[in-house]
Amino acid sequence: MNQESITIAGAGPVGSLLAIILARAGYRVSLFESRPDSRFANIYQGKSINIAMSDRGWMALKSIGCEDIIKQKAIPMYRRAMHGLDGTITHLDYGKKGQAIWSVSRSGINEQLIDLADKEANVTISFEKKLVDVDFETATAFFEDKQESKSVCEPQKVEANYLFAADGAHSKVRRLAHDLPRFSYSQSYMPHAYIELSIPANEDGSFKMEKEALHIWPRKDFMLIALPNPEGSFTCTLFLDYEGEVSFSSLKEKADIQKFFNKNFADAMPLLENPIKEFMHKSPNPLFLVNVDPWIFNNKVALIGDAAHAMVPFYGQGMVCGFEDCRVLAELIETHQHEWGEILPAYHQSRKKNADAITELAKRNFVEMSELSGDPKFLLQKKIEAKFNELYPELWIPLYSMVTFTPKLAYSDALAIGDQQKQIMQQIMRIPDIENHWQEDFVYKKLWELAQQLPKINQI
Repeated sequence: MNQESITIAGAGPVGSLLAIILARAGYRVSLFESRPDSRFANIYQGKSINIAMSDRGWMALKSIGCEDIIKQKAIPMYRRAMHGLDGTITHLDYGKKGQAIWSVSRSGINEQLIDLADKEANVTISFEKKLVDVDFETATAFFEDKQESKSVCEPQKVEANYLFAADGAHSKVRRLAHDLPRFSYSQSYMPHAYIELSIPANEDGSFKMEKEALHIWPRKDFMLIALPNPEGSFTCTLFLDYEGEVSFSSLKEKADIQKFFNKNFADAMPLLENPIKEFMHKSPNPLFLVNVDPWIFNNKVALIGDAAHAMVPFYGQGMVCGFEDCRVLAELIETHQHEWGEILPAYHQSRKKNADAITELAKRNFVEMSELSGDPKFLLQKKIEAKFNELYPELWIPLYSMVTFTPKLAYSDALAIGDQQKQIMQQIMRIPDIENHWQEDFVYKKLWELAQQLPKINQI
């Protein structure tokens, strides 16, 4: 048993996973959460009830032995189902046969991880404890009991050797760090915001649409997506500009909203549950990104998960990236033999560049989902890439598969290789009449020649 103690602020999925990893590495862990215990109170109202989990996330969960139990309540999504304006549906596989991203309950993952953390002898969990201050030189944290009047008691002083901030996109620890010297922070908002809608199950509990697919209604400047839930419903998210000609701000009258939905999502209208009423009564949630440097302070306090790298959700990698932070940290603890003076700088060096890379990819993927996924030429390009990957897997893994199904490949390498692949595919797609020649050998011979300039992924 290591006598060093670590405080974790935030018992969401990332903080709970981190607590388990650190406890099993021999540390005494104190895990604090400002909200009530999600196992006994619904704290996820108004937020996504499911997320898309991919191989990087499963790899982290497998490392603590809970991958299989969470997969039992998850739904594999093997492909995208794109809904055209005329109601036609086209499909695009996410990867090779058998590869899927998974629709998983956010609260289910959180509760499973809290349960596991609770069973660790050297983890203590405290709920409804609001972080109010941090001493960045000593890693001492101060928490207020949210059930007690501020005038009744002083904040609880919690001393530890190290402190991890896993307190999310609106991190209190990160806000307190603004006063530190040479701390860089920026926050930027996407033009889009979102609300959540729902497609209920049929009366017999069956699904109203294809179950094992992520459904997308791509409309260029906006889109609707739907992910399946185990009980037969779909959680839908409408992404739309916050302001502008067609936006949450401009659509206020019931008749205009009805016209907007009927024009753009005609095939979804018989399926959605009260979309007009929901649109009128829900406040759109903003989409923002944060960029932070550094993530560590005095080799005593560190940011992790969304506290370090909040990103937009269009690659489905936000929580997954946080899970990967935890897994990589576990490897570094072992590599550097518990020398935190080496572990934390190595953690920052490794994860910062990769978080920046996936944040950039997530921004770009909005265009792919909302616009390109309905473009026949783009879909043809994806078919060519998939076929070339089958022929020469050592030369070419499509960008989406590098990010989603190649968990040992760094995000930063995937971004760099993906940019090179994009230039190569631009040349391929300029081949005259490519629509009619895409299956011919000369196309793949040229692609093979161009691909020789790419780094070998198995050597990275």
